Amino acid sequence: MSATAVPRIKESYYKEIVPRLMKERSYPSVMAVPRLLKVVVNMGVGEATQNVKLLDSAVTELGQITGQKPTIRRAKKSVASFRLREGMPIAAAVTLRGDRMYEFVDRLCNVALPRVRDFRGLPTNSFDGRGNYTLGLKDQILFPEVDYAKVDNLRGMNVTFVTTARTDEESKDLLASLGMPFRTQ
Repeated sequence: MSATAVPRIKESYYKEIVPRLMKERSYPSVMAVPRLLKVVVNMGVGEATQNVKLLDSAVTELGQITGQKPTIRRAKKSVASFRLREGMPIAAAVTLRGDRMYEFVDRLCNVALPRVRDFRGLPTNSFDGRGNYTLGLKDQILFPEVDYAKVDNLRGMNVTFVTTARTDEESKDLLASLGMPFRTQ
């Protein structure tokens, strides 16, 4: 039986980041230190109302990017102006936890984000007030797993980082420690 390798961000979190945050913010125990719970990657495909086949390529690409099979999200309400009926498939989403989550964060911070043209860092105003951070990406070709020749059209995606932090400041500290390149004003 072979042991699997621990993701390097997870290892550095437990060995370096937790002790540093406990010292800096004087948390009473290790369990009080904020941690990353899950990462949700959502790719909306609004054109799927006209052609459902477009959702298949989005599901395939999102699966390649995350390494996990996406779920298809359906419309909750009918909206006549968008020709949208309740129950129509309109998006694909993946919830990453555990080792896959840490591997995705590593690839996002060290491979995908540096490929963004004129990248000056991530905005710091995308926190929700409860310690969660949402990031919008303009296209899926930032990730090397997606074959550029097979992409039919560019689709954006939202990446949400859900943390146990109580405030946005604690969450920003945690995400910056994990390698998120935030803007410096």
